[in-house]
Amino acid sequence: MPYDPISKPHLSSYKVQPNLPDWDTARKSHSWWDIYKELDWLPGGGLNNAYNAVDRHVVKGFGDKLAMIWAGKNGEEERYTFREFMEHSGKFANALSSLGLKRGDRVFIFLDRLPENYFVSMGTLKAGGVIGPLFSAFGPDPVRDRLQDSGATILITTPDLRKKIAAILPGCPALKHIIIINKNGRSKEPLAGGDLSYEALMAKAPADFKCVPTSQYDYAIMHYTSGTTGKPKGAVHRHQAVIQQYITGKWCLDLRKEDIYWCTADPGWVTGTSYGMMAPWTNGVTQVIYEGGFGANGWYDIIDKYKVTVWYTAPTAVRMLMRAGEAPVKSHKLDTLRFIASVGEPLNPEAVVWGNRMFKQAIHDNWWQTETGAIMCANYASMEVRPGSMGRPIPGVEMGIVDDNFDPLPPGKPGLLVVRPGWPAMFHTYWNRDEMYNSRFKKGWYITGDTAHMDSDGYFWFQGRADDVINTAGHLVGPFEVESALIEHPAVAEAGVIGKPDPIAMEVVKAFVSLKPGFEPTEQLRRELIQFARQKLSAAVAPREIDFLASLPKTRSGKIMRRLLKARELGLPEGDTSTLEDD
Repeated sequence: MPYDPISKPHLSSYKVQPNLPDWDTARKSHSWWDIYKELDWLPGGGLNNAYNAVDRHVVKGFGDKLAMIWAGKNGEEERYTFREFMEHSGKFANALSSLGLKRGDRVFIFLDRLPENYFVSMGTLKAGGVIGPLFSAFGPDPVRDRLQDSGATILITTPDLRKKIAAILPGCPALKHIIIINKNGRSKEPLAGGDLSYEALMAKAPADFKCVPTSQYDYAIMHYTSGTTGKPKGAVHRHQAVIQQYITGKWCLDLRKEDIYWCTADPGWVTGTSYGMMAPWTNGVTQVIYEGGFGANGWYDIIDKYKVTVWYTAPTAVRMLMRAGEAPVKSHKLDTLRFIASVGEPLNPEAVVWGNRMFKQAIHDNWWQTETGAIMCANYASMEVRPGSMGRPIPGVEMGIVDDNFDPLPPGKPGLLVVRPGWPAMFHTYWNRDEMYNSRFKKGWYITGDTAHMDSDGYFWFQGRADDVINTAGHLVGPFEVESALIEHPAVAEAGVIGKPDPIAMEVVKAFVSLKPGFEPTEQLRRELIQFARQKLSAAVAPREIDFLASLPKTRSGKIMRRLLKARELGLPEGDTSTLEDD
């Protein structure tokens, strides 16, 4: 019989000693090398994060332990032990090798939350490839930009998602293979010419695969992150990142082998890989994967049905649960939950108070970025939670607050949030953008782009972004990307995009456009532009609101002043307008 922890006693039924019982002692005594020794190295000294997430549990005698419970959107359920996980990912690694995958080749994954998403991710890493996760709600333009920039040679997707991006595929000449996953025969359409069937590849591939001897410095994953100008940039992480993902799973999420863990993040985003793949499985826990969308009763049903003990979600989701009220909470037990955490944007103090009232425990906020690769600052199980604070840095990481000259500021003074380089999960480059990468490091600090302050006890408090990047429901949206899409519409002459405060999503995308001669600003055109942007980008990235202006405020050099657009929208002081062009 496979080991099924759902039938075992639950950690919430008795008190447990936190994995990080004394933060001050751990901070003084911590050595990254001590943590490295807790993971398994490959023969010859190599390191592979997929091996540590999957295969090593089988080697150590835990192959029958349940690794994944998949709850499909149509009521399906599939369960996989670590041995079965190893076999599926091994088959895919063999399939990739048969297609000529070379060490360092980029394999992009455009899938929903299916078990196969995790099999192909781990199989690619075991075969020495670099995975590029893509958010399944993306429209064709973001997918094209990422495939072109990365030089991806293989794309893995489903029939429906392939159809959505079919028009951009001829413009991605580096692609050699498109692999189609037809989950449970959901699609009855034949494969497009030249495409490969995942099911056929897996049927003839052997399960046994000897992991490619990657080193800790080999590239493993690239996530694209938005900026204020230009296309999204690929932040590349090495296999070395697994050390920090593993230990922060222990320290910050308090994971232990008996847990049933649920991370609600999509695997197309960095939280969905670092904490929806690496952290839980390197710690040997059983993870729930839920394919369905958000719904208060549906989410609580998942927690009760699978007896979830550790739950990692996002502040936007928490605020949506708060809006749903107390009735859904009271109609569920939720008594197995022992630790709740949140990330992606600041967790407002009211949400912490609400969590204490609804779940009889705090929701633990933490902070990190795509570029950091893993949690950097957290509220720990053993520590007092200060509502509104993102906590204290993890042992081994030095954070600070600096002024505009990158000189340290004392406690209580707001400024730029910075980190001392050298943590294991630190991104190694922006793909093919060395100058941009180097610009993020000043006076021995990594400049995060966030602003914050630190109190006298070393707790950090987020204040905002230092640039124009929009945080909507935890997704960082670069205004340039949205502006570029809008300008492609034949009616639009110029576009400027800002983040507008929103009580649920933190910010929503709002656009201001000026029209070309011959076009009138009508409600019908407004709706058309919103739909146009959604088709090119995605509903999560496209503007929710559009205002028409005769002209947009610009500097004398022609740069659109988003700062002025935002100030005028929110009724804030406009500040220095000396560089504004004359009307």
